[in-house]
Amino acid sequence: MSTLADLLADHTGLSVGAIDHLQTVVAEWQLLSDLSFADFLLWVAQTEGDDGKPLPPDAEERFLCVAQARPTTAPTAHPDDVVGSHTTVLEHPQLRRAIAERRICREEDPRWHLGVPVRREVIPVSFGGEIVAVLSRETNLAVPRVPSALEIAYLGIAGDLCQMVTDGSFPTAEPSPDVHTSPRVGDGLIRLDPAGAVVFASPNALSAYHRMGHAADLVGVRLAPLTRSLIADPFDATEIAQRILLALDGQTSMRAEAESRRGAAVLFRALPLRPRGTSAGALVLCRDVTEVRRRDRALLSKDATIREIHHRVKNNLQTVAALLRLQSRRTNSPEAKEALAESVRRVAAIAMVHETLSTSVDERVDLDALVDKVIPVVGDVAVAESHVKVRKTGQFGVVAAEVATPLVMVLTELVQNAVEHAYPAGHSGEVVVAAERSSRWLDVVVADDGRGLPSGFSLERQNGLGLQIVRTLVESELRGTLSLRRRDPKGTEAVLRVPLSQRR
Repeated sequence: MSTLADLLADHTGLSVGAIDHLQTVVAEWQLLSDLSFADFLLWVAQTEGDDGKPLPPDAEERFLCVAQARPTTAPTAHPDDVVGSHTTVLEHPQLRRAIAERRICREEDPRWHLGVPVRREVIPVSFGGEIVAVLSRETNLAVPRVPSALEIAYLGIAGDLCQMVTDGSFPTAEPSPDVHTSPRVGDGLIRLDPAGAVVFASPNALSAYHRMGHAADLVGVRLAPLTRSLIADPFDATEIAQRILLALDGQTSMRAEAESRRGAAVLFRALPLRPRGTSAGALVLCRDVTEVRRRDRALLSKDATIREIHHRVKNNLQTVAALLRLQSRRTNSPEAKEALAESVRRVAAIAMVHETLSTSVDERVDLDALVDKVIPVVGDVAVAESHVKVRKTGQFGVVAAEVATPLVMVLTELVQNAVEHAYPAGHSGEVVVAAERSSRWLDVVVADDGRGLPSGFSLERQNGLGLQIVRTLVESELRGTLSLRRRDPKGTEAVLRVPLSQRR
Protein backbone atom coordinates (compact mmCIF):
# COMPACT_ATOMS: atom_id res chain seq x y z
CA MET A 1 0.00 0.00 0.00
CA SER A 2 1.26 3.45 -0.93
CA THR A 3 2.11 5.91 1.81
CA LEU A 4 0.05 8.99 2.58
CA ALA A 5 2.56 11.25 0.83
CA ASP A 6 2.54 9.01 -2.29
CA LEU A 7 -1.26 8.97 -2.51
CA LEU A 8 -1.50 12.74 -2.10
CA ALA A 9 1.23 13.35 -4.69
CA ASP A 10 -0.25 10.90 -7.22
CA HIS A 11 -3.93 11.87 -7.00
CA THR A 12 -4.15 15.51 -5.86
CA GLY A 13 -2.73 18.90 -6.70
CA LEU A 14 -2.20 19.91 -3.07
CA SER A 15 0.73 22.14 -2.17
CA VAL A 16 3.69 20.93 -0.16
CA GLY A 17 2.45 22.90 2.85
CA ALA A 18 -0.99 21.30 2.65
CA ILE A 19 0.51 17.82 2.38
CA ASP A 20 2.72 18.48 5.39
CA HIS A 21 -0.33 19.66 7.34
CA LEU A 22 -2.27 16.49 6.49
CA GLN A 23 0.67 14.38 7.62
CA THR A 24 0.62 16.31 10.90
CA VAL A 25 -3.10 15.63 11.25
CA VAL A 26 -2.50 11.91 10.77
CA ALA A 27 0.34 11.99 13.32
CA GLU A 28 -2.05 13.42 15.93
CA TRP A 29 -5.38 11.86 15.04
CA GLN A 30 -5.13 8.74 17.21
CA LEU A 31 -6.00 11.15 20.01
CA LEU A 32 -9.16 12.18 18.15
CA SER A 33 -10.09 8.56 17.39
CA ASP A 34 -9.74 7.42 21.00
CA LEU A 35 -11.64 10.40 22.38
CA SER A 36 -14.43 9.94 19.83
CA PHE A 37 -14.73 6.14 20.23
CA ALA A 38 -14.76 6.17 16.42
CA ASP A 39 -12.80 5.38 13.27
CA PHE A 40 -11.35 8.30 11.33
CA LEU A 41 -10.93 8.32 7.56
CA LEU A 42 -9.06 11.04 5.67
CA TRP A 43 -10.65 11.92 2.31
CA VAL A 44 -9.25 14.20 -0.39
CA ALA A 45 -10.88 15.41 -3.58
CA GLN A 46 -9.33 13.46 -6.43
CA THR A 47 -8.05 15.62 -9.31
CA GLU A 48 -6.15 12.86 -11.14
CA GLY A 49 -7.22 9.38 -12.17
CA ASP A 50 -5.54 6.13 -11.27
CA ASP A 51 -3.54 6.44 -14.50
CA GLY A 52 -2.06 9.75 -13.31
CA LYS A 53 -3.94 11.83 -15.90
CA PRO A 54 -6.17 14.79 -14.91
CA LEU A 55 -9.85 13.95 -14.60
CA PRO A 56 -12.04 15.48 -17.33
CA PRO A 57 -14.12 18.53 -16.28
CA ASP A 58 -17.39 16.65 -16.68
CA ALA A 59 -16.25 13.65 -14.62
CA GLU A 60 -18.22 12.77 -11.50
CA GLU A 61 -16.55 14.27 -8.41
CA ARG A 62 -14.68 11.57 -6.51
CA PHE A 63 -12.97 11.42 -3.14
CA LEU A 64 -10.04 9.15 -2.27
CA CYS A 65 -9.38 7.72 1.21
CA VAL A 66 -5.67 8.29 1.93
CA ALA A 67 -5.43 7.33 5.62
CA GLN A 68 -7.34 5.47 8.31
CA ALA A 69 -7.27 5.32 12.12
CA ARG A 70 -9.05 2.91 14.43
CA PRO A 71 -9.91 3.60 18.09
CA THR A 72 -8.34 1.73 20.99
CA THR A 73 -11.30 2.66 23.19
CA ALA A 74 -14.15 1.11 21.17
CA PRO A 75 -14.92 -1.49 18.46
CA THR A 76 -13.90 -0.43 14.97
CA ALA A 77 -16.47 0.40 12.33
CA HIS A 78 -14.06 -0.66 9.57
CA PRO A 79 -12.34 -3.99 10.18
CA ASP A 80 -11.39 -3.90 6.49
CA ASP A 81 -8.71 -1.57 5.08
CA VAL A 82 -10.33 1.45 3.45
CA VAL A 83 -7.15 3.25 2.34
CA GLY A 84 -7.03 3.57 -1.45
CA SER A 85 -10.80 3.23 -1.90
CA HIS A 86 -12.96 5.80 -3.68
CA THR A 87 -16.38 7.31 -3.06
CA THR A 88 -18.49 9.74 -5.03
CA VAL A 89 -20.57 12.73 -4.00
CA LEU A 90 -23.72 10.68 -4.63
CA GLU A 91 -22.50 7.96 -2.26
CA HIS A 92 -21.26 10.37 0.44
CA PRO A 93 -22.81 13.82 -0.11
CA GLN A 94 -21.67 15.08 3.30
CA LEU A 95 -18.07 15.31 2.02
CA ARG A 96 -18.96 17.99 -0.53
CA ARG A 97 -21.35 19.67 1.91
CA ALA A 98 -18.65 20.00 4.61
CA ILE A 99 -16.28 21.63 2.11
CA ALA A 100 -18.91 24.00 0.75
CA GLU A 101 -20.29 25.04 4.14
CA ARG A 102 -16.90 24.86 5.95
CA ARG A 103 -18.45 23.24 9.00
CA ILE A 104 -18.90 19.87 10.68
CA CYS A 105 -21.80 17.94 9.18
CA ARG A 106 -23.55 14.82 10.45
CA GLU A 107 -25.77 12.40 8.58
CA GLU A 108 -29.32 12.29 9.83
CA ASP A 109 -29.61 8.50 9.96
CA PRO A 110 -26.95 5.80 10.52
CA ARG A 111 -25.99 3.68 7.54
CA TRP A 112 -25.20 -0.02 7.46
CA HIS A 113 -21.69 -1.22 6.69
CA LEU A 114 -20.89 -4.96 6.68
CA GLY A 115 -23.98 -5.58 8.78
CA VAL A 116 -23.03 -2.93 11.36
CA PRO A 117 -24.87 0.37 11.90
CA VAL A 118 -22.42 3.27 11.53
CA ARG A 119 -22.97 6.95 12.28
CA ARG A 120 -20.92 9.25 10.05
CA GLU A 121 -19.83 12.78 10.82
CA VAL A 122 -17.69 14.85 8.46
CA ILE A 123 -15.06 17.38 9.59
CA PRO A 124 -13.40 19.73 7.07
CA VAL A 125 -9.63 20.12 7.47
CA SER A 126 -8.53 23.75 7.13
CA PHE A 127 -5.06 24.93 6.17
CA GLY A 128 -4.09 28.46 5.17
CA GLY A 129 -7.72 29.51 5.03
CA GLU A 130 -8.61 26.72 2.58
CA ILE A 131 -10.30 23.34 3.04
CA VAL A 132 -7.70 20.83 1.86
CA ALA A 133 -9.30 17.55 2.98
CA VAL A 134 -12.16 16.07 4.97
CA LEU A 135 -12.17 13.80 8.01
CA SER A 136 -14.96 11.27 8.33
CA ARG A 137 -15.66 10.25 11.94
CA GLU A 138 -17.46 6.89 11.82
CA THR A 139 -18.85 5.34 15.01
CA ASN A 140 -19.83 1.70 15.41
CA LEU A 141 -23.35 1.73 16.93
CA ALA A 142 -23.67 -2.05 17.26
CA VAL A 143 -22.41 -1.95 20.87
CA PRO A 144 -24.72 0.08 23.12
CA ARG A 145 -22.89 2.58 25.34
CA VAL A 146 -24.04 3.95 28.69
CA PRO A 147 -23.33 7.70 28.88
CA SER A 148 -20.84 7.88 31.75
CA ALA A 149 -18.90 10.87 33.05
CA LEU A 150 -15.81 9.56 31.27
CA GLU A 151 -17.58 9.14 27.93
CA ILE A 152 -19.19 12.60 28.18
CA ALA A 153 -15.81 14.17 28.97
CA TYR A 154 -14.09 12.30 26.13
CA LEU A 155 -16.72 13.29 23.56
CA GLY A 156 -16.70 16.89 24.74
CA ILE A 157 -12.94 17.15 24.30
CA ALA A 158 -13.17 15.39 20.92
CA GLY A 159 -15.77 17.89 19.79
CA ASP A 160 -13.54 20.82 20.73
CA LEU A 161 -10.51 19.34 18.96
CA CYS A 162 -12.51 18.49 15.84
CA GLN A 163 -13.78 22.07 15.70
CA MET A 164 -10.16 23.22 16.02
CA VAL A 165 -9.31 21.04 13.02
CA THR A 166 -11.99 22.91 11.08
CA ASP A 167 -10.67 26.23 12.40
CA GLY A 168 -7.15 25.29 11.36
CA SER A 169 -5.74 25.65 14.89
CA PHE A 170 -5.21 21.93 15.52
CA PRO A 171 -2.78 20.40 15.06
CA THR A 172 -0.21 23.15 15.25
CA ALA A 173 2.17 23.93 12.39
CA GLU A 174 5.10 22.48 14.32
CA PRO A 175 3.95 19.20 15.88
CA SER A 176 5.70 17.62 18.78
CA PRO A 177 8.49 15.35 17.45
CA ASP A 178 7.73 12.93 20.27
CA VAL A 179 3.99 12.65 19.63
CA HIS A 180 4.24 8.86 19.23
CA THR A 181 5.82 8.48 22.69
CA SER A 182 3.52 10.99 24.39
CA PRO A 183 0.85 9.87 26.86
CA ARG A 184 -2.28 8.44 25.24
CA VAL A 185 -5.92 8.96 26.15
CA GLY A 186 -6.10 5.71 28.11
CA ASP A 187 -2.96 6.52 30.11
CA GLY A 188 -4.57 9.40 31.99
CA LEU A 189 -6.71 12.38 30.94
CA ILE A 190 -7.51 15.62 32.75
CA ARG A 191 -9.72 18.45 31.50
CA LEU A 192 -9.22 21.95 32.83
CA ASP A 193 -11.61 24.88 32.67
CA PRO A 194 -10.36 28.25 31.34
CA ALA A 195 -9.24 29.19 34.87
CA GLY A 196 -7.04 26.08 35.15
CA ALA A 197 -9.23 24.11 37.57
CA VAL A 198 -9.87 20.41 37.00
CA VAL A 199 -13.37 19.60 35.76
CA PHE A 200 -12.69 15.94 34.97
CA ALA A 201 -9.92 13.44 35.71
CA SER A 202 -9.94 9.87 34.41
CA PRO A 203 -9.26 7.03 36.88
CA ASN A 204 -5.75 6.49 35.50
CA ALA A 205 -4.92 10.19 35.81
CA LEU A 206 -6.18 10.16 39.39
CA SER A 207 -4.03 7.10 40.14
CA ALA A 208 -0.96 8.85 38.70
CA TYR A 209 -1.48 11.86 40.97
CA HIS A 210 -2.12 9.58 43.95
CA ARG A 211 1.22 7.92 43.28
CA MET A 212 2.84 11.33 43.08
CA GLY A 213 1.55 12.10 46.58
CA HIS A 214 -1.86 13.78 46.15
CA ALA A 215 -4.35 11.71 48.16
CA ALA A 216 -7.54 13.72 47.53
CA ASP A 217 -9.75 14.10 44.47
CA LEU A 218 -8.58 16.32 41.63
CA VAL A 219 -11.88 17.91 40.59
CA GLY A 220 -11.95 21.59 41.47
CA VAL A 221 -8.21 21.78 42.15
CA ARG A 222 -6.01 24.20 40.17
CA LEU A 223 -3.70 21.75 38.42
CA ALA A 224 -0.62 23.90 37.74
CA PRO A 225 0.22 24.84 41.36
CA LEU A 226 -0.72 21.36 42.58
CA THR A 227 1.62 19.70 40.10
CA ARG A 228 4.42 22.13 40.99
CA SER A 229 4.11 21.22 44.68
CA LEU A 230 4.37 17.46 43.98
CA ILE A 231 7.49 17.44 41.77
CA ALA A 232 10.85 17.06 43.48
CA ASP A 233 13.13 19.09 41.20
CA PRO A 234 12.22 22.81 41.37
CA PHE A 235 13.24 23.41 37.74
CA ASP A 236 11.12 20.49 36.47
CA ALA A 237 8.25 21.61 38.69
CA THR A 238 8.32 25.12 37.25
CA GLU A 239 8.56 23.82 33.69
CA ILE A 240 5.59 21.43 33.99
CA ALA A 241 3.45 24.09 35.66
CA GLN A 242 4.43 26.61 33.00
CA ARG A 243 3.45 24.22 30.19
CA ILE A 244 0.01 23.73 31.73
CA LEU A 245 -0.46 27.51 31.97
CA LEU A 246 0.73 28.00 28.39
CA ALA A 247 -1.85 25.45 27.21
CA LEU A 248 -4.54 27.53 28.93
CA ASP A 249 -3.22 30.49 26.92
CA GLY A 250 -3.50 28.56 23.66
CA GLN A 251 0.02 27.16 23.18
CA THR A 252 0.76 23.50 22.52
CA SER A 253 3.82 22.01 24.24
CA MET A 254 5.93 18.90 23.84
CA ARG A 255 5.75 16.10 26.36
CA ALA A 256 7.83 16.42 29.52
CA GLU A 257 8.75 13.98 32.26
CA ALA A 258 9.22 14.72 35.94
CA GLU A 259 9.77 12.76 39.15
CA SER A 260 7.68 13.42 42.22
CA ARG A 261 8.95 13.77 45.77
CA ARG A 262 7.83 10.18 46.36
CA GLY A 263 9.86 8.86 43.45
CA ALA A 264 7.03 8.39 40.94
CA ALA A 265 7.94 9.27 37.34
CA VAL A 266 5.12 10.80 35.26
CA LEU A 267 4.92 11.95 31.64
CA PHE A 268 2.87 15.07 30.88
CA ARG A 269 1.54 16.71 27.75
CA ALA A 270 -0.75 19.75 27.72
CA LEU A 271 -2.94 20.79 24.76
CA PRO A 272 -5.10 23.93 24.45
CA LEU A 273 -8.84 23.67 23.81
CA ARG A 274 -9.89 26.71 21.79
CA PRO A 275 -12.82 25.87 19.47
CA ARG A 276 -13.74 28.81 17.21
CA GLY A 277 -10.91 30.78 18.84
CA THR A 278 -12.58 30.86 22.25
CA SER A 279 -10.78 29.40 25.27
CA ALA A 280 -12.47 26.26 26.58
CA GLY A 281 -9.66 25.27 28.94
CA ALA A 282 -6.97 22.70 28.29
CA LEU A 283 -6.39 18.97 27.97
CA VAL A 284 -3.62 17.40 30.07
CA LEU A 285 -2.50 13.86 29.30
CA CYS A 286 -0.39 12.07 31.88
CA ARG A 287 1.14 8.62 32.21
CA ASP A 288 2.73 6.91 35.18
CA VAL A 289 6.05 5.56 33.87
CA THR A 290 7.61 4.69 37.23
CA GLU A 291 7.95 0.98 36.49
CA VAL A 292 9.18 1.69 32.95
CA ARG A 293 11.95 3.93 34.29
CA ARG A 294 12.84 1.35 36.94
CA ARG A 295 13.29 -1.26 34.22
CA ASP A 296 15.25 1.24 32.14
CA ARG A 297 17.61 1.83 35.02
CA ALA A 298 17.98 -1.91 35.52
CA LEU A 299 18.82 -2.36 31.84
CA LEU A 300 21.32 0.49 31.97
CA SER A 301 22.93 -1.10 34.98
CA LYS A 302 23.05 -4.45 33.19
CA ASP A 303 24.53 -2.86 30.07
CA ALA A 304 27.13 -1.05 32.17
CA THR A 305 28.03 -4.34 33.86
CA ILE A 306 28.41 -6.11 30.51
CA ARG A 307 30.62 -3.31 29.18
CA GLU A 308 32.72 -3.45 32.34
CA ILE A 309 33.15 -7.22 31.88
CA HIS A 310 34.33 -6.67 28.29
CA HIS A 311 36.75 -4.02 29.55
CA ARG A 312 38.19 -6.37 32.17
CA VAL A 313 38.44 -9.25 29.69
CA LYS A 314 40.33 -6.94 27.33
CA ASN A 315 42.73 -5.96 30.14
CA ASN A 316 43.27 -9.60 31.09
CA LEU A 317 43.96 -10.59 27.48
CA GLN A 318 46.45 -7.77 27.13
CA THR A 319 48.16 -9.04 30.29
CA VAL A 320 48.29 -12.54 28.80
CA ALA A 321 49.78 -11.12 25.60
CA ALA A 322 52.40 -9.23 27.59
CA LEU A 323 53.35 -12.39 29.50
CA LEU A 324 53.67 -14.31 26.23
CA ARG A 325 55.98 -11.61 24.87
CA LEU A 326 58.15 -11.86 28.00
CA GLN A 327 58.31 -15.62 27.60
CA SER A 328 59.23 -15.23 23.94
CA ARG A 329 62.19 -13.01 24.82
CA ARG A 330 63.51 -15.63 27.24
CA THR A 331 63.18 -18.46 24.70
CA ASN A 332 66.13 -19.45 22.49
CA SER A 333 64.23 -21.78 20.16
CA PRO A 334 63.16 -20.05 16.89
CA GLU A 335 60.16 -22.38 16.60
CA ALA A 336 59.01 -21.51 20.11
CA LYS A 337 59.47 -17.78 19.43
CA GLU A 338 57.35 -18.03 16.29
CA ALA A 339 54.63 -20.01 18.09
CA LEU A 340 54.54 -17.48 20.94
CA ALA A 341 54.41 -14.56 18.47
CA GLU A 342 51.41 -16.13 16.73
CA SER A 343 49.71 -16.63 20.09
CA VAL A 344 50.34 -12.98 20.98
CA ARG A 345 48.76 -11.90 17.69
CA ARG A 346 45.68 -14.07 18.22
CA VAL A 347 45.17 -12.92 21.79
CA ALA A 348 45.62 -9.28 20.71
CA ALA A 349 42.95 -9.67 18.02
CA ILE A 350 40.43 -11.02 20.54
CA ALA A 351 41.37 -8.22 22.96
CA MET A 352 40.55 -5.64 20.27
CA VAL A 353 37.06 -7.11 19.89
CA HIS A 354 36.43 -6.87 23.62
CA GLU A 355 37.80 -3.34 23.64
CA THR A 356 35.22 -2.40 21.01
CA LEU A 357 32.43 -4.16 22.91
CA SER A 358 33.37 -2.30 26.09
CA THR A 359 32.21 0.95 24.43
CA SER A 360 29.19 -0.53 22.63
CA VAL A 361 25.68 -0.09 24.02
CA ASP A 362 23.99 -2.91 22.11
CA GLU A 363 26.54 -5.74 21.85
CA ARG A 364 27.22 -4.87 18.22
CA VAL A 365 30.56 -4.15 16.57
CA ASP A 366 31.54 -1.83 13.74
CA LEU A 367 33.69 -4.30 11.83
CA ASP A 368 35.17 -1.69 9.51
CA ALA A 369 36.70 0.27 12.38
CA LEU A 370 37.89 -2.95 14.02
CA VAL A 371 39.44 -4.41 10.86
CA ASP A 372 41.19 -1.09 10.24
CA LYS A 373 42.91 -1.57 13.62
CA VAL A 374 43.72 -5.28 13.17
CA ILE A 375 45.11 -5.22 9.62
CA PRO A 376 48.09 -2.92 10.34
CA VAL A 377 49.09 -5.13 13.27
CA VAL A 378 49.11 -8.22 11.04
CA GLY A 379 50.80 -6.44 8.13
CA ASP A 380 53.66 -5.22 10.30
CA VAL A 381 54.69 -8.78 11.15
CA ALA A 382 56.52 -9.42 7.88
CA VAL A 383 57.56 -5.88 6.98
CA ALA A 384 61.18 -6.50 7.90
CA GLU A 385 61.49 -9.59 5.67
CA SER A 386 59.18 -8.93 2.72
CA HIS A 387 57.62 -5.57 1.95
CA VAL A 388 53.95 -6.52 1.86
CA LYS A 389 51.18 -3.95 1.93
CA VAL A 390 47.77 -4.87 3.34
CA ARG A 391 44.67 -2.82 2.51
CA LYS A 392 40.89 -3.12 2.83
CA THR A 393 38.17 -2.38 0.29
CA GLY A 394 34.39 -2.44 0.62
CA GLN A 395 32.30 -2.28 3.77
CA PHE A 396 31.90 -4.92 6.48
CA GLY A 397 29.21 -2.99 8.37
CA VAL A 398 27.97 -3.64 11.88
CA VAL A 399 27.60 -7.20 13.16
CA ALA A 400 26.61 -8.87 16.41
CA ALA A 401 29.26 -9.66 19.01
CA GLU A 402 28.82 -13.41 18.43
CA VAL A 403 29.96 -12.91 14.83
CA ALA A 404 32.67 -10.31 15.43
CA THR A 405 35.11 -12.37 17.50
CA PRO A 406 35.37 -15.48 15.26
CA LEU A 407 35.26 -13.35 12.10
CA VAL A 408 38.15 -11.15 13.21
CA MET A 409 40.11 -14.26 14.16
CA VAL A 410 39.48 -15.80 10.72
CA LEU A 411 40.49 -12.60 8.90
CA THR A 412 43.62 -12.29 11.03
CA GLU A 413 44.70 -15.86 10.23
CA LEU A 414 43.97 -15.50 6.50
CA VAL A 415 45.89 -12.24 6.18
CA GLN A 416 48.75 -13.60 8.27
CA ASN A 417 48.86 -16.74 6.13
CA ALA A 418 49.03 -14.65 2.94
CA VAL A 419 51.75 -12.36 4.30
CA GLU A 420 53.91 -15.25 5.52
CA HIS A 421 53.55 -17.80 2.71
CA ALA A 422 52.71 -15.94 -0.50
CA TYR A 423 55.97 -14.03 -0.88
CA PRO A 424 59.61 -15.14 -0.72
CA ALA A 425 61.91 -13.25 1.63
CA GLY A 426 62.81 -9.85 0.26
CA HIS A 427 59.92 -9.69 -2.20
CA SER A 428 57.13 -7.10 -2.11
CA GLY A 429 53.44 -7.44 -2.83
CA GLU A 430 49.93 -6.51 -1.80
CA VAL A 431 47.23 -8.33 0.14
CA VAL A 432 43.70 -6.99 -0.41
CA VAL A 433 40.83 -7.70 1.99
CA ALA A 434 37.66 -7.07 -0.05
CA ALA A 435 34.27 -7.09 1.66
CA GLU A 436 30.82 -7.09 0.07
CA ARG A 437 27.70 -7.11 2.21
CA SER A 438 24.03 -7.72 1.48
CA SER A 439 21.04 -8.15 3.76
CA ARG A 440 21.70 -11.91 4.02
CA TRP A 441 25.41 -12.44 3.42
CA LEU A 442 28.83 -11.05 4.17
CA ASP A 443 31.29 -12.05 1.44
CA VAL A 444 35.02 -11.51 2.07
CA VAL A 445 37.90 -12.22 -0.31
CA VAL A 446 41.49 -12.12 0.95
CA ALA A 447 43.61 -11.93 -2.22
CA ASP A 448 47.38 -11.76 -2.71
CA ASP A 449 49.59 -11.50 -5.79
CA GLY A 450 52.22 -13.93 -4.56
CA ARG A 451 53.50 -17.32 -5.65
CA GLY A 452 50.08 -19.04 -5.59
CA LEU A 453 48.95 -22.38 -4.21
CA PRO A 454 51.30 -25.37 -4.43
CA SER A 455 50.43 -28.23 -6.73
CA GLY A 456 47.92 -30.65 -5.25
CA PHE A 457 46.88 -28.24 -2.48
CA SER A 458 43.81 -29.30 -0.46
CA LEU A 459 42.38 -27.19 2.31
CA GLU A 460 40.91 -30.22 4.06
CA ARG A 461 44.29 -31.97 4.24
CA GLN A 462 46.26 -29.04 5.62
CA ASN A 463 47.65 -29.61 9.10
CA GLY A 464 48.82 -26.06 9.83
CA LEU A 465 47.42 -24.63 13.07
CA GLY A 466 46.30 -21.38 11.44
CA LEU A 467 44.16 -23.04 8.77
CA GLN A 468 42.80 -25.53 11.33
CA ILE A 469 41.67 -22.61 13.48
CA VAL A 470 40.10 -20.95 10.43
CA ARG A 471 38.18 -24.07 9.35
CA THR A 472 36.89 -24.69 12.87
CA LEU A 473 35.69 -21.11 13.37
CA VAL A 474 34.06 -20.87 9.94
CA GLU A 475 32.17 -24.15 10.29
CA SER A 476 31.19 -24.12 13.97
CA GLU A 477 30.97 -20.44 14.94
CA LEU A 478 30.17 -18.58 11.73
CA ARG A 479 28.30 -21.42 9.96
CA GLY A 480 29.81 -20.16 6.74
CA THR A 481 31.94 -21.50 3.90
CA LEU A 482 35.60 -21.06 3.00
CA SER A 483 37.55 -21.95 -0.11
CA LEU A 484 41.08 -21.26 -1.39
CA ARG A 485 41.66 -20.91 -5.12
CA ARG A 486 44.24 -19.72 -7.62
CA ARG A 487 44.05 -16.10 -8.65
CA ASP A 488 44.44 -14.97 -12.25
CA PRO A 489 47.13 -14.13 -13.36
CA LYS A 490 48.96 -15.03 -10.15
CA GLY A 491 48.39 -15.32 -6.45
CA THR A 492 45.78 -16.85 -4.21
CA GLU A 493 42.26 -15.95 -3.12
CA ALA A 494 40.63 -17.05 0.14
CA VAL A 495 36.86 -16.73 -0.35
CA LEU A 496 34.74 -16.52 2.81
CA ARG A 497 30.92 -16.35 2.93
CA VAL A 498 29.14 -15.75 6.26
CA PRO A 499 25.33 -15.79 6.67
CA LEU A 500 23.94 -12.77 8.55
CA SER A 501 20.22 -13.64 8.71
CA GLN A 502 18.37 -16.23 10.78
CA ARG A 503 21.14 -16.62 13.32
CA ARG A 504 20.13 -18.62 16.38
